[in-house]
Amino acid sequence: MKLSVPAYQLKRQAKRLSREEKIPLHAALDRTAARQGFAGWSLLASKHETMPAAGRLLTLLQPGDLLLVGARPGQGKTLFSLELAVEVMKSGRRSAFFSLEYTHKDILGRFQALGVESAQFDRQFEFDGSDAIDADYMMAALAAAPSGTLVVVDYLQLLDQKRESPNLVDQVSKIRSFARDKGLIFVFISQIDRSYDPANKPFPDLDDVRLPNPLDLGLFDKACFLSNGHVRFKALN
Repeated sequence: MKLSVPAYQLKRQAKRLSREEKIPLHAALDRTAARQGFAGWSLLASKHETMPAAGRLLTLLQPGDLLLVGARPGQGKTLFSLELAVEVMKSGRRSAFFSLEYTHKDILGRFQALGVESAQFDRQFEFDGSDAIDADYMMAALAAAPSGTLVVVDYLQLLDQKRESPNLVDQVSKIRSFARDKGLIFVFISQIDRSYDPANKPFPDLDDVRLPNPLDLGLFDKACFLSNGHVRFKALN
């Protein structure tokens, strides 16, 4: 029996249902499974549940990696990047989120959408929404970050919007060297060009990354692209 959405998304729905209706999580899981035509969550899980895509991808990332996460608007690239951060923090490591678009309140709301209580990671998560964000700013802010920290940059195309900032290729080159020296993982959220048409191919790829200014995408080690609730991963180096 095919699910309406992936199992990990159904689990999020169940967690939200549990909170909203103040019922035990196991009851919310069973009710969610029933809506998909299963007698209980255990039956649904035995057929469909696997490690969340973010957890699987995290096993493929190494300290020093630069990951590009691309998708058209509304496909969940910010949520997916936060899922990576959550998986890192579950392992006891730290994460940071630099955003030129979202506020701290926005990101806390995204945590709630994931069914995550942000307070449990209070000392492991750092948000920065400064208007001054660029490569030099982030490197200064992360000077003391321990190896294994995951850094989300929201988003790639906004990094060189300020005239006083270096061009994009220079910024990404700097961050690449910095990540390797410090053992950090950088996740760059990226826009996809509006010309991409899912009717012609199910996932966008590097050719569809919106680049208003020149950038060698070979500076990234890995990439993943999101479309209709699914994730496609690609090693670049």
